[in-house]
Amino acid sequence: MRGSRLSVPALPDLRPTPARLRETLFNWLRPVIEGARVLDLFAGSGALAIEALSRGAAHALMIERDRGQAARIAADLLRLRAGERGEVRCVDALHALMQPPEQSFDVVFLDPPFDADIWTRAASLLEEHAWLAPEARVYIEMSLQASFEPPAGWTPYRQSRVGAVLGALYVSSKQVIGQPRC
Repeated sequence: MRGSRLSVPALPDLRPTPARLRETLFNWLRPVIEGARVLDLFAGSGALAIEALSRGAAHALMIERDRGQAARIAADLLRLRAGERGEVRCVDALHALMQPPEQSFDVVFLDPPFDADIWTRAASLLEEHAWLAPEARVYIEMSLQASFEPPAGWTPYRQSRVGAVLGALYVSSKQVIGQPRC
């Protein structure tokens, strides 16, 4: 899958993660990506989730509201022989987050259109509806001018800037009830 081209049309809200920032992100995730369950909200091209699969993630759920782009992601998954480990849902991400998931996720990519200004709301919904596994990693990508208030219990892990884009990785300290944290 690595090095493969993805279907990325010129859509107004579609802004792929800069290659240098994507490489930095996956260096940060190297210790936890193998076997991880990944959620890619606002999937766009699906590049982050597809790269996670190529680096050993067990499963990736991509949420993309644009029907045409969701179909392109699904086609890319089939072409890259990752269809059995990747799933695409064509739905609004905030609407999807209002329901509890079937299983929680170890790694979440939160990269909405920059003009939407919904980072804080989406992060709150991840917490409120139990989308995050204990010690989940949540990657937030935003413009330098954006404001983001992480939920209580999210610890900043790393951040990097490429041009006018800021990428920040957080660790959720949410614990499973009944299991002590050592």
